[in-house]
Amino acid sequence: MQISSEALPRQLASGLQPLYVVHGDALLLVIEAADSIRAAARQAGYTERDTLIAEQYFKWDELQNSSQSLSLFATRKVVDLRIPSGKPGTDGGQALQEYASHLNEDVLTLITLPKLDWTAQKSQWFSALLKHGVVISADDIPRQQLPAWITGRLQRQQQSADTATLEFLADRCEGNLLAAFQEIQKLGLLFPAGILSFAQVNEAVMDVARYDIFKLADAMLSGDTARFAHILNGLQAEGTATVLVLWALSEDIRTLGKLQTATRNGGSLSDAMRALRVRKERQGLIGQAARRLKFPQIERSLQCAAKIDKIIKGLKHGDVWDELLQLGLRFAP
Repeated sequence: MQISSEALPRQLASGLQPLYVVHGDALLLVIEAADSIRAAARQAGYTERDTLIAEQYFKWDELQNSSQSLSLFATRKVVDLRIPSGKPGTDGGQALQEYASHLNEDVLTLITLPKLDWTAQKSQWFSALLKHGVVISADDIPRQQLPAWITGRLQRQQQSADTATLEFLADRCEGNLLAAFQEIQKLGLLFPAGILSFAQVNEAVMDVARYDIFKLADAMLSGDTARFAHILNGLQAEGTATVLVLWALSEDIRTLGKLQTATRNGGSLSDAMRALRVRKERQGLIGQAARRLKFPQIERSLQCAAKIDKIIKGLKHGDVWDELLQLGLRFAP
């Protein structure tokens, strides 16, 4: 069974399962999910705990040995297995499959993994964990869902904010949930319960966004020029190499051009995206951009990108960051 981190409290309340697997790239959500499972286990009488870290020279028979050895004073225990690389290898994969198919009723096993790629999620060992346990996905919160997430966190400390303030917070915390959590806690310490004003939040909250060239590309595709400019300014302040920024934007622009060429020749957009191996999680955004934009816009954007490339290489004069901003503005609705 696979659930989101938000659904975990309801699942724990319905009764503990012998196997839990937490994976994802949102460190805060991974930590919270694992803590919730351990806390529920303690309340249910799992008084002993073994922590195993499967690194390079880990002996996988330790996993089975741990589940079979209870101390004299404990009737239930937690086996806390962490796989930092997310790659157990051949021996580890086989050990996990055997372990999942012979779970000990007196042992609750918690396995923590980083974000897994498509190949890992289709592996036999992960399929075995999914079949016999509860798999919790703890992925980062997308930008459009971030205001709602912040609202929920503020409600926990009996605070709230209007839409503009929530959007401001989301911009400042995008891509860095752990820092966002800390900033929200700070608001709870600084101000009483009730509605937070924009002035209060603006004064208290630092800009803790983690700027990302791929989030910049997403903002360009969606036509969110304000977000594009904000992320671009952050990348410039962090000293990000302009060649990397241009590469991320150009890849998506070329993909849009190929998609529009395919559809103009009678092909379907979905078939074209599969042929170009557009990642499943980006198909919606890229598909919307391909339908919204006209082919001449794509051509002019590619010409603009070629000009920026020459500026970076010193073949033309110009302000690279300003030209990158102008490139993003071309995708405004």
